[in-house]
Amino acid sequence: MTATACGLDEITPTASVVTVGNFDGVHRGHQTLLRRAVDAAEARGVRSAAVTFEPHPAAVLRPGSEPRRLQPLEARIDALAARGVDLVAVLPFTEEVAGWSPERFVDEVLVQRLAAVHVVVGTNFRYGHRAAGDVVTLSARGEEEGFTVEAVTLLDVDGDPISSTALRHRIGAGDVQWAARALGREFSLTAPVVSGEGRGRSIGVPTANLAVDDGLVTPGHGVYACWAEVAGERYAAVTNVGVRPTFDGQDVTVEAHLLDASPQLYGAEVTLRFVERLRGERRFDGPEELVAQIHHDIEEARRVLSHRAR
Repeated sequence: MTATACGLDEITPTASVVTVGNFDGVHRGHQTLLRRAVDAAEARGVRSAAVTFEPHPAAVLRPGSEPRRLQPLEARIDALAARGVDLVAVLPFTEEVAGWSPERFVDEVLVQRLAAVHVVVGTNFRYGHRAAGDVVTLSARGEEEGFTVEAVTLLDVDGDPISSTALRHRIGAGDVQWAARALGREFSLTAPVVSGEGRGRSIGVPTANLAVDDGLVTPGHGVYACWAEVAGERYAAVTNVGVRPTFDGQDVTVEAHLLDASPQLYGAEVTLRFVERLRGERRFDGPEELVAQIHHDIEEARRVLSHRAR
């Protein structure tokens, strides 16, 4: 079934099992909530719905402090829909919404708009002004309004709880392997290819320069083995994320060299799936030393990706 995505004011009140969250990244913890909500809705013969927020609440509560996102809104909606929910509801997070009491949030969203009969949230769920509401207050309100509440324990990887915050930290540190285990898939970036300075081509290693949205998380500076997806085709790639210190660069770039392939990339949209960090970024004494290292990186990427072929 294809989910319907809409704003909260477009929803026709219909009996629903609801799960609520930012859902940035739609990681394995989120996937557990969504699966519980879909299963509970099917068991009850009602609609399943996921409520998410845009922008991130921190952008309203503490402007300038909002975290970079793991994925843009469109990708988040697609990822939520892919988990089988019937409805993805996007609640614009405004100053007015930020000021809603826990009681008003329940009334406006869960009762009036979604006619909730069951609500699935994480054990750490907080809602309402100053995050005054929690699972206990939600359950108490549910008894009054006629819906039940299911609180799901957080998942972990190697003892570290899975969360969007943890994923941002791990990816920012270059630990894309932990991120893949937490997401249930490789961390990815999708962006159009734009003209760069042409240095890669000048040293015999042409690269695709991706214009990544500044609001998205990028892996820590370094070199990565990746899969590159272009127009439905997949290629092995080695990707550099950083400022290119050998050439005294200042701006962070994401540049991918496709192995054994040279499709037309300028203007194309490319998705990079980060498999493993090969090394950190460092300055070389000159182009010759850099080229030698790049060829070593290419062979290492081949080795890594040969064990990840699908």
